[in-house]
Amino acid sequence: MIDYSKHRAAIEKLYEDKATISRYVTSEDPVSKKSRQQLAPVFTNQPCRLSQSDLASNGQTEAQNNIASESKLFIAPELSIQQGDEIEVTKGGVTRKYQAGEPFPPYPTHQEVSLQRKDKA
Repeated sequence: MIDYSKHRAAIEKLYEDKATISRYVTSEDPVSKKSRQQLAPVFTNQPCRLSQSDLASNGQTEAQNNIASESKLFIAPELSIQQGDEIEVTKGGVTRKYQAGEPFPPYPTHQEVSLQRKDKA
C-alpha cells in the first residue's frame, strides 16, 4: 500500500486560498413549526487552491465579448462536497461565489471540484 502522506503534504503547500462551502438544509421554524430550506455553511475557511483557465473559444459579438473559462477547486479529500453546493472562494483578497458541479471521486491526496461562477456580471 502506498503512503500518500508526503504527496498530500506537497499538494497542500500550494493551498493559498480559502473556501466556505454552504448547502441548503431543511430547518423548522420554532414558532410556526413549518419546514423551510435555508442555506447554511457546512465547512468554513478551508485551505484550497482555485485553478482557472481560459477556454480556446470565446463568444465575441459586436455588443459583447463572452470569454469562457473553466474553474476547478482543489481541496482536502475528506470534505463532502455535493453537486449544487455554494462555494465562496477567497483568492488574493477577492471573494467570489461559485456553484459546485458534479464532483469527481476524491483522490487519496485531494479532490477536484468543477465550479461555475455565480456572481458573474
